[in-house]
Amino acid sequence: MPMDLADYLNDIRDKRGYLLPHHGLMAVSMPALLDAYDALYTELTLKDRVLTKHGHEFVWMAILIASKEAIGTHHIPRDLDAGGTEDEFQAILRSTALAMGSSSHRFVNEHWQEHLAGLNPFAAYVDAFQRAAEGADRGLAHMAAAAVFTTLGDWAGLEWQLLAAYADDIDETGLAEALSLTMFPGGVPNFVEAADVWRQVVMSGRVDASPEIRTWAELTGQGGFNEASGIGPQDS
Repeated sequence: MPMDLADYLNDIRDKRGYLLPHHGLMAVSMPALLDAYDALYTELTLKDRVLTKHGHEFVWMAILIASKEAIGTHHIPRDLDAGGTEDEFQAILRSTALAMGSSSHRFVNEHWQEHLAGLNPFAAYVDAFQRAAEGADRGLAHMAAAAVFTTLGDWAGLEWQLLAAYADDIDETGLAEALSLTMFPGGVPNFVEAADVWRQVVMSGRVDASPEIRTWAELTGQGGFNEASGIGPQDS
């Protein structure tokens, strides 16, 4: 133990503003893991990167709703202290609810389109999203919705959101930060998959990605162990 157990955990409480049961368990049994975990949390959640504090917490609000993480209430005062408002929160709630129910648009797109030739379900989703996001920054709303789809593991929904976001000239670095916030509530595997969905969208030529993002997307050798071992589909 790097210091007295109570002092160690109190330091974590002071930095975060709260303490959770797994912190104490790791402190007792795996202190080195807790150190690494806390360093990742600090970099991911507490340090300024691309998004403003307000933008950061805006995205967190949507992620917490999608993941039904009731214990994350500390993000509410953080958002309000950073300039968030209850009116803006209504936009977060509307756009998150829309994203969580958007499979209905894709169902119609996949199964009923031939019967509804005059209806474009993707355009209908984008229109509904824009209306749901009224009262909030459109770019932040795109980032938050993309993070919601990542948290839920809804890859078809994420693909649609990325197409809509690029049509609105999304800030790619802010979008990347927003997706990274899902690593704790949604899981690292979901973040990995979301990155690959983004890559595939870029490589499809349907979006005007920056040179940096395109270079990353087109880099071969990102297929993980299956590619390295020659087993399963190969990344190309």
